[in-house]
Amino acid sequence: MVQVTSSTANSSGVGPFDTRFQTGAAALSGVFFLVALAIGWLGYDGAELLGTELNVVSGAAGLMVLSFFGVVSLVVATYMEPGFDH
Repeated sequence: MVQVTSSTANSSGVGPFDTRFQTGAAALSGVFFLVALAIGWLGYDGAELLGTELNVVSGAAGLMVLSFFGVVSLVVATYMEPGFDH
């Protein structure tokens, strides 16, 4: 039988919805992914955004940058604890 230490018995586990901080970071990640899709689609369509005409290259660049921030935010939501208050 494996002994359970106090650090493993008291851990909250890993998940994106354990605390308000993690829920906020997961919501921010969802917003990043939605905006990334919108920028990618606008670039593919050749539309204007804030007075600037987008093309396929700028749309793909925006999609990749915002997707990167979405992935980083999702990793933060999953693994980072909110602070040193406990």
